Amino acid sequence: MQTVKMVISGAVNAGKTEFIRSISEIEVVSTERRASDDTKHIKKETTVAMDFGRIAVSDDLVLHLFGTPGQKRFDFMWEILSEGMLGLVVLVDSTRPETFRETNRIIDFFTSYRETAYVIAANKQDRPNAWAPDELRLALRQPPHVKVLPCVASERESVKNILLELLYVIMQRSED
Repeated sequence: MQTVKMVISGAVNAGKTEFIRSISEIEVVSTERRASDDTKHIKKETTVAMDFGRIAVSDDLVLHLFGTPGQKRFDFMWEILSEGMLGLVVLVDSTRPETFRETNRIIDFFTSYRETAYVIAANKQDRPNAWAPDELRLALRQPPHVKVLPCVASERESVKNILLELLYVIMQRSED
């Protein structure tokens, strides 16, 4: 059986924990704690170390999903969690353009020191004020080959589609 490590990252409140909870076949290992800084104005709890979930894609392929903290003060965990990863999902809260700059910083971090297969998940597409994926591509200045996909992190099928698209990107890279 092959195990593939994927990292789920994004700014605070992008939906990383929800994304993993929606798809994991095991109870998610979570390090959520009461928010104590400016994050408390956005949400009550925040991830302080990581989230971990697991899903079997087939009899011989299992995905291990590691969610990163979104707060800058915990970004030292990004390097630790990215060790051995084969793919990255960058979640973006499509309703909060004030987080797009932070999203670019996250993309730069994960792609600057290694060749990383990644997709961008435009989360919260079920909300009326959500930016469309093509608008997000422009705002985040992403090249045409990077997939920017619609997502609703609370919906299992939506999360499954994001992970399958990332697997396709990983497979394409291994063929090149």
